[in-house]
Order: sequence, then C-alpha cells, then structure tokens
Amino acid sequence: MGKGPEKNTKNKALHTKLLNRKKAKLQEEKKEKAMRLKALVAKINLQKNSEQE
Repeated sequence: MGKGPEKNTKNKALHTKLLNRKKAKLQEEKKEKAMRLKALVAKINLQKNSEQE
C-alpha cells in the first residue's frame, strides 16, 4: 500500500497566511468601529450634559 500523493503544503501555508491576514483585518475594523462608537457616545453625552445645565 502506498502513502498516496504528496501534500501540497506550500499552497496550504499561503492559504493560512491569507486567512490570518483576513482575520486580523476584520479584528482591526471591529476595534475601529468600537472606538468610533465610544467617541460618538461620549460626544452625545457631553451635549446632553451641557443642555441640562
């Protein structure tokens, strides 16, 4: 019984690299969106506080 054809580890490594890059990009976008929302909420809260006084 043979072991079968060799695995193409080069393509697998490139694919993994691309997927990791995609995951990192998505995480970065998620962080940026959260920061924008925090800034927006803080701005709105300041406006509310200034209106109440």
